Amino acid sequence: MTQCSGKLELGAIGKRTISVDFNGGAIASDGGILLLREVERRVGLIHRLSGCLEDRRDPNRIRHTVEDLLRQRVFQICCGYEDANDADRLRSDPALKTACDRELDPDDDLGSQPTLTRLENAADNDTIQRLLQSLVDHWLEHRQRPADGRIILDVDSTDDETHGQQEFAEFHGYYRHYCYQPVLIHDGETGDLILPFLRPGRVSARLGADGLLIYLADRVREKWPGVQVIVRGDSGYCGEDFYLELETHGIDYVLGIAKNANLNKLTETAMKAARLFSAMTERKTTIYAEGRYQAGSWTTSRRVIAKAERLKDKDNQRFVVTTLDEPPAWIYREFYVKRGEASENRIKDLKLDCSGDRLSCHRFITNFFRLILHTAAYTLMHELRKACKNTRFGRARIETLRLRLVKIGVRIRQTTRRIWFHLSESTPEKELWTEIMRKLVAA
Repeated sequence: MTQCSGKLELGAIGKRTISVDFNGGAIASDGGILLLREVERRVGLIHRLSGCLEDRRDPNRIRHTVEDLLRQRVFQICCGYEDANDADRLRSDPALKTACDRELDPDDDLGSQPTLTRLENAADNDTIQRLLQSLVDHWLEHRQRPADGRIILDVDSTDDETHGQQEFAEFHGYYRHYCYQPVLIHDGETGDLILPFLRPGRVSARLGADGLLIYLADRVREKWPGVQVIVRGDSGYCGEDFYLELETHGIDYVLGIAKNANLNKLTETAMKAARLFSAMTERKTTIYAEGRYQAGSWTTSRRVIAKAERLKDKDNQRFVVTTLDEPPAWIYREFYVKRGEASENRIKDLKLDCSGDRLSCHRFITNFFRLILHTAAYTLMHELRKACKNTRFGRARIETLRLRLVKIGVRIRQTTRRIWFHLSESTPEKELWTEIMRKLVAA
């Protein structure tokens, strides 16, 4: 690598001239990556996933194992370097090398961009199936039995915009661009991303989701017999074929349903009362109601919970269909609306903060593999967030965790017996950083 040793003069402060050179030694901007190294040592996700990849390379010509490459790629994503291209300038980064269990030997750099790209393109359908099963295994192994005897599965789909000639990229009328449409299933209590599944762009939201949910319900009951499984989703999952699949397999649900004239009639009395109280108090008024509803294509009626709400100048009616028996107010206000935090905000974490929408390869199966890599990065960052429980970062966005706990300047020094990470004395979160690190090491 070409070294720049020129000195720059930038004026003065008082009697002291400001000088700049590039002779500082082994300095990195991601000193907090050691937190992620400890998270991975505790949960073993990358190690587990690497066992799903078949290495067809000549063992006598390998410098980087599959696990080494997977660790490098996922840690790069965690640090905000979402492209394999970033490896060419990061492969000698001392912080990343230490996190990947490499000493600071200049002749022992990490994998290059072509090496990582070959890893991604080596994935096939069988590899994807093994990786998905491994993600579920990981979640079940680390998930504690629910105290209330319920596992909530939040299901949602999102768009992943595509560009160029990518396999199965299709135009979606709602999103108004060419895209993929992955379905994501989260743990409604913990926020864990259990299962990502990549699909072509022009599919219905519920296509294939029922099979994934049934598989997860079977796995949950296999581990915890008698646990109630509840699916929570928006109106994209409205349809009797979907309801029947869940009901046949004993899975409860609370799912949004689009309003129509017949549903509005269920809330007519409640809506009149809400308008009256709102006019009298000049405040938003919400009343919850319920009734039985059967669409023309349904074979039976189902319980529908209605939110009859009057805002300042307009009605706001919402409906969910459910198999639960709890009171209407609890089902909607205390259960259904929490889907926004458990699912929608976590999708933002994946797409925005872990660049989960950076699926820019030509082959569909390679993009599926990339989605799993970004899911692994999300999982490690989410585990770091859980380690921050009862601190001001316990509910922080992943980007906040990255900026405050990972993006820390560090000078790294290797001696005969140690690799020293000298963090700045003025690190803003040094007390909290130390507390979290000690917690991770102790675990």
